[in-house]
Amino acid sequence: MGSGSLRSANEKRRQSILYICQAGIIAALYVALLFVFAPISFGAVQIRVAEALTILPIFTPAAIPGLFLGCLIGNFLGGGIIIDIIFGSIATLLGAIGTYFLRNRNPIFGTIPPIAANTLIVPFVIKFAYADEMALPLIILAILGGEVLSCGVLGGMLGFSLKKTKLAFSKEKKEK
Repeated sequence: MGSGSLRSANEKRRQSILYICQAGIIAALYVALLFVFAPISFGAVQIRVAEALTILPIFTPAAIPGLFLGCLIGNFLGGGIIIDIIFGSIATLLGAIGTYFLRNRNPIFGTIPPIAANTLIVPFVIKFAYADEMALPLIILAILGGEVLSCGVLGGMLGFSLKKTKLAFSKEKKEK
């Protein structure tokens, strides 16, 4: 094996490790934020501060599995029922994938997919899986409002800050 192919193999391994580490850190951050803000993270009226992290696929594709796993673990540990654990996590996954596809645009556009995915999925889970007595249109408005605050405002601020500083998730290779 030549030195060029060895360097290439090492670089691929390094990239794989970086991807796994970033995904794990993002998952852990999601779970931590979920439980630090637990009183407002669950229920028909929620502002899930952890959803601000759904802006991160703009900066790294590792955020997609990280957000999905973080939401899955958080919903499970938060005492969610299986339908909520699955479909709530899928909503976050779809939002993260949508954000990734909008990564080359203004970060504010990256906030739209998670707002839309969660607003279209989560209210139905809350209404029908938990048999919530609140009217479905009110649950939809409550989830929409919470998502606009968490993804739109907090996530938008996070996205603009990361884009401006260019410190996190830098794609430039650092010289030794």
